[in-house]
Amino acid sequence: MEWAFSGPYTIAQRMGRDDLDAREIAAYGPEAFVALLSSKPAVHRYPGAMAKRIQQLCQDLVEHYDGDAAAVWRDAATGKELLGRLNALPGFGKQKAQIFLALLGKQFDVTPEGWREAAGSYGEPGCHRSVADITGPESLAKVRAYKQEAKRAAKAAR
Repeated sequence: MEWAFSGPYTIAQRMGRDDLDAREIAAYGPEAFVALLSSKPAVHRYPGAMAKRIQQLCQDLVEHYDGDAAAVWRDAATGKELLGRLNALPGFGKQKAQIFLALLGKQFDVTPEGWREAAGSYGEPGCHRSVADITGPESLAKVRAYKQEAKRAAKAAR
């Protein structure tokens, strides 16, 4: 998990930047972007597929939000609207959109009316289900324990 969340920083550094720019990533040559993500250590287990997904997301941000990721949530009037915007992003299904919505609400005070309900169980206060609930080593351990238990329960149900 820690390696995954260092990915954006790693990509920015490899591009010679301190931050990410959706316009620059969207315009990057696809083969060159794959090479950037593939150089050792690779940014992702499947750098080619991840490079394509990242570029598709950035192209969508450029097309619909003028390259400004924060515009996705900045003026959303309700949690339902924000969930719809997130769900419309390339690579985002319902679960990822709900987790991201919970992350915005719990960690970044992006709390349009009904955000907890739109985030589903990930929006519940005091839970430790996802990255939205990680604030340090203790909560990280709780999220990992929750995920391990969920895997055990799913395996037992089969």
